[in-house]
Amino acid sequence: MSRRGEQISTLAPYKQGQSTAGDTSKAPIKLSSNESPLGPSPRAMEAAKAALSEACRYPDGSQKALRSAIGEVFSLDPDMMVCGNGSEELLLLLTRICVEPGDEVILTEHCFIMAKIHAVAQGAQIVTAEEPGYRPNADAILSRITDRTRMIVVASPNNPVGLYMPKDELKRLVETVPEHILIILDAAYADFVTKPDYDAGAQYALTRPNVVMTRTFSKLYGLASLRVGWCLAARAIIERVNRIRTPFNVNSVALAAAAAAVRDIDWAERIRTHNQRALDHIIPTLRGLGLAVPPSVANFYLAFFTNEPGRSAADAEKFLLSHNIIPRPTASGAVSNA
Repeated sequence: MSRRGEQISTLAPYKQGQSTAGDTSKAPIKLSSNESPLGPSPRAMEAAKAALSEACRYPDGSQKALRSAIGEVFSLDPDMMVCGNGSEELLLLLTRICVEPGDEVILTEHCFIMAKIHAVAQGAQIVTAEEPGYRPNADAILSRITDRTRMIVVASPNNPVGLYMPKDELKRLVETVPEHILIILDAAYADFVTKPDYDAGAQYALTRPNVVMTRTFSKLYGLASLRVGWCLAARAIIERVNRIRTPFNVNSVALAAAAAAVRDIDWAERIRTHNQRALDHIIPTLRGLGLAVPPSVANFYLAFFTNEPGRSAADAEKFLLSHNIIPRPTASGAVSNA
């Protein structure tokens, strides 16, 4: 087996959130994958149904309609975008165009696990930047840069905590990192954030040659099963991604539904408001029970438990499952819920 093959064999496959609870006679309350509780926009559903009537046709490989819709809503240049089979595919393609065996890739501590898997598959060495206070930290990232660093992936907000790197730190990070190092700002949960000191990084992706912002339609827009995401970057990066992506990587139904979803601004605001109202109720309630719960700006929260009999994370998981509620346990002895 090659050295890269040996590296890959050490990886644990991605494990999706549990989908069934004890009572299979009724649908569970599924909190394990941070999915939308209200589902997609009615306009998106109508667009998806209409697209099915043309299922015999190949999708538009240029993704023009969706890129134009995103550009219209967010005031961005469509020519500086490419869409993917979820933002996860875009992480894969970006890793392939810039990482070679022996390179180092810096990942924030609570980064999307697929970023690690893709980097290791390319033969890279993983360097983890700790997150003091469970928050992505510019100094922690900058301190790990070496002459072998080729890519940095920052999850902001991060998962399963739901915290972000403040915009002043993000500014310092992108202005300090050398331009030969690609910075990927994984902003999968950016659509939920309303804090004034948050920056998803769009302007840096528009103006700097080494910054990419990735986004998804799986979370706030409720299109997880259709697998569609997008990224914003310098034209040179977009051109390289387009050279290696498959020609029809996003299907027609996903393209149509996502274009309709992003234009349904009222529905997006309804989801955002619903989510914030839930966070404002649930987190203080859990803290009132004596649990440590960091603040979250995403559609999930993380609760820390003790090993006290009857009050451990395992006890909480067992109790929730018995009530047909599926949480997502973490390695730190916590339970993450959407």
